[in-house]
Formats: sequence, structure tokens, C-alpha cells
Amino acid sequence: MTTRKYKELVEQRTRQTLQQWSSQEFVGEREIYRFLHNLKGTAGTVGLDKVEKQADRTQLYFSEDFQRSWTETEWGDYLYPLLELFGEEQGSLEAQQSRLPAGAAKEPGMLSQHEILIIDDDVELVAFLRESMEKQSYYVSIALSAERGLKLFYESRPDLILLDILLPDQSGIDVLKQIIGKAKKERIPIIIVSGEHSKNIQMYAYSLGVMDYMPKPLDIDLFLVLIRNRFELKREWQESVIVDELTGAFNRKYFNQTMKQLVSDFRRTGRIFSLALMDLDHFKLVNDTYGHLIGDEVLQTFSEVVRHSIRAEDTFCRFGGEEFALFMPNTDADSALLGVERIQQQLAAKSFAAKKELFQVTFSGGITVVREELNEPDSLIGEADQALYASKDSGRNRTTLYTEQLDTGKAESLLNVIVVDDDALIRRIVTRHFAAWEPAGIDGVKASSYASGPLFLESDWYAQGNKYIILLDGAMPELDGLEVLKRIRSSCPEENVLVIMLTGRNDQRDIIHALQMGADDYVVKPFHLPELMTRMERLAHRFLF
Repeated sequence: MTTRKYKELVEQRTRQTLQQWSSQEFVGEREIYRFLHNLKGTAGTVGLDKVEKQADRTQLYFSEDFQRSWTETEWGDYLYPLLELFGEEQGSLEAQQSRLPAGAAKEPGMLSQHEILIIDDDVELVAFLRESMEKQSYYVSIALSAERGLKLFYESRPDLILLDILLPDQSGIDVLKQIIGKAKKERIPIIIVSGEHSKNIQMYAYSLGVMDYMPKPLDIDLFLVLIRNRFELKREWQESVIVDELTGAFNRKYFNQTMKQLVSDFRRTGRIFSLALMDLDHFKLVNDTYGHLIGDEVLQTFSEVVRHSIRAEDTFCRFGGEEFALFMPNTDADSALLGVERIQQQLAAKSFAAKKELFQVTFSGGITVVREELNEPDSLIGEADQALYASKDSGRNRTTLYTEQLDTGKAESLLNVIVVDDDALIRRIVTRHFAAWEPAGIDGVKASSYASGPLFLESDWYAQGNKYIILLDGAMPELDGLEVLKRIRSSCPEENVLVIMLTGRNDQRDIIHALQMGADDYVVKPFHLPELMTRMERLAHRFLF
């Protein structure tokens, strides 16, 4: 469906609503407020900017909480001017193509690869910083407590952290002490942003290793330049480093270089190589049970086992998180399998101690070999990854060689995307686009929608073990979006359900409340679909892998 068609549908619905109201003696103020609320979000999303702005201004004259009844003479002065704006919008379609473009699911998102984590409970500042930084194309995650901040730090690996000293559950200095070691090793700049200006606090923070200490209130222009400067410095760091400092393995940059060299050598000389991907089993459970410091110890021990077991010509890399890669030049599949299984036995024999108990750790592996009919890097990685997940599906702690049979025997992995919004047009637009979404590593997306919270909660929407991303409107009749969120979090495992709240521009406090209750992100209406897709891609990657 084209952008023009969406605009026509919005106009048609608006005219029908006003025509229906004109035949009524009275219209309730709550009903008018909700009409303007939905029109504002929908019009802005489909590119009717003038209508959106007028609806936003007009909404200020009405309240959802008042019970007053309005006659046509009264409400008409406010609402009929909206109809004139639709005609003006039709001539500017070409200029609006950035909204809801055809094939938006495949367009690049508006947000950059830089992710910033804000750990601060100052509601207004957090909302302002997020809006300001996302205008600069940064992706921003929010934590309003130390506990949530630590969780996001370990799970999402942000590129930069903004940390307040005063937090509701523990001191920002205590948070700093817990993360500074890992942040230094992974070269994640930390900037303290605080109303605490004392020289002693600043000196202590610098001594622990923070990069900058910015007093509140902030000069936002200066602050944004500082952030750009820090990301440029981080880029220079990354270009000069090829070793992952936590584990001692080579990093992803060196992995890419090695893959390119080995493939080029194979094409030139015919020398084969095997690629093994290795993923620690139930590593998240180790972190959740024993803490992230013990998790780091496991990663380091695993790396030591591998590096002491391989040949000088082999290359061992940290592929990402708890997943590693091993290049074995001049090695066929059977020899590679023997080598990886020997490493598995050595790791399984190791014992780790934590919380006065011992535990073991294993890993699953997948192997493929370069060959004439398949010598593209992405295809080789895909085959090794497919073999790895065959090992996971078969019980873990084993290694699988890639075969073509894995293509036919692989179970289909689906991601469920659910839109819960009382605006029918928003539901229609979003579900249509997500039905065509193709996130990496997922066979398909099943998109569905519900017109209200009760309809959603009363449906048989959740199946044990499946993965869900829910787009949840914060303001709905019958049952508020926050109450729906509360029930989701009380009845479903958090690791299987991500929730993105949808909100109007004036509802920042509700969204902050939603984040406190367990929402994973929020999007302000009107939203651009490419931006929403980018957020979904980031969350899905963290969620699924």
C-alpha cells in the first residue's frame, strides 16, 4: 500500500468521524481527546505533518479526565479546520517520502551503530538527553536504577555510558567500581553526569577511571560535541587493536581479516581451511547464577584452554559475547572435528568455584570446510553457524560437521511481533510492514495485532519457548498500556518477551514509569518506520542471540 493511500485512509476516517458526530447532539470531551490523540500519532506517521501539528495543538484544549459534553458548534471550531489541511498535504507527497517508504522494512534505519547507555533516575533529563542524542543518530538505552543499568551493561555492551552519582538503589560510584574493569578492557568510555560537584568526588571518579565528569545542568551543545569526540577516540582505539583484552583471543576485526586472507589464498592456491564456531552452553545461566565476574573467569579459562590446545598456524578469535571462532588452515573436516572435540573434553574437565559450590561448563561447536563450490565468507559463517545450532538442538556439549542435510532438517525459527493499539490504521500499517521483515538469523516473522488490552490478554497469544516482541500503546481505553505491561511481566518469562511502548510526545513520564516496570524500549508517536525497524533489529539481535 502506498503512502498516498495511507494518507487518503486517514482523511477518510477523519471526515467520517466528524460527519457522524455532526448528527449527534453532544460529543464527550474524552471522546474528542482520544480522537485527536490517535489522529496526531497516525497523521505524523504517514507523513501528514500539518495535520499532526494541528491535532497536537488542538488536543491541549481537551482532557481525557473531564466529563464535559460538547455541541457541534463548540467542537466544530476546533476540529473542522483539520479538514482543510488534508488538501494542502496532498501536494507535498514527494517531499514526504522519507515516511513510510515502499519497502521500508528493507531500508537502512535512522540510528547509527553507536549505542549509549544512560544510568540516571532524573526523568526529565533522561528524556531530554535521549531525544537530543537520537537526533544525532545515536541509539540510546535507559536505566533508571543501578540494578537495571548493570543488567543492560552486561547484556548489550554499549559503546559509551552516561552515569549519575545519585541513584535510587545504590551509589553510582558503586556501579562504577563494578563495571570499570570490563569497560576499560572493552574500551567503553564512561562519562559521569551529576549534580554532585565536589572536588573530592570528581577526583575519586577520575582515579577509578572515568573519562569525563560533567556537572549538571548540562550545556547540551557542548555535551554533544564531547560525545562525538569520544566516539572518534574510540574508533581510533579500535583500529589500533586486534586482541580482545578480556580473553586474549583475537577480536572480530582480526577474524574478518583472517577470513579474507584464507579465502583469497584458497582461491589462488587451492589450500583448504576449516572454520569452527564454538558457543558456551547456558552461559547466561552462569552469569545469572554466579555473577558476571565469574562469567568473565569462565570466558578467560575457556580461551586459555583453546589457545594452549591449538597449533601455531591456527587462529582463535572472539566472535562475539560467548561465541568464538577457530580457523584451522590445511585441515580437513575430520581432523578439525577431532581437534575441537579434544578441546571440549579439556574444558569439561575443568571445575569452577562460586558461592561455595563447584560447577562445570561445556560448549557446542559447528564446523565447515572451504571448497570450490562455496568459498564466500558469509556463506562459510552461515554453514558453521547452522552446524553449531544443530549441536545445540541435539543436546549441547558436542560438535557437528556441516552437511547439506542440515538445510532440510533444520527447525523453522519464528519471531512473533504483536501490535496492541486501539488505532486501527496504526495496527494495519505496522503489521503489514513487519510481515515483510527479515531479521538476520530468523526464518520468518509472524505479525499480529489486537485492538485493546483485554482482547490481547484474553487471547491465547503466548506459547512456551517462543520469542515475542510486543509493540504496546501506552494510552488505550478499557485497560491502560501500563497495566497490560504489568500483567505481561507477571505471567511470562522476561527472556522470551520484549516490550516496546508506543507513546505520544507529552507522555514521557508514563514511559519512564513503563521502563521502571520492565519495558525494554519506547518509541514516540509519530514514529518513522525505518527508525522503528532499526530499534527492533537491535533488540531482536540482543534478544535472539
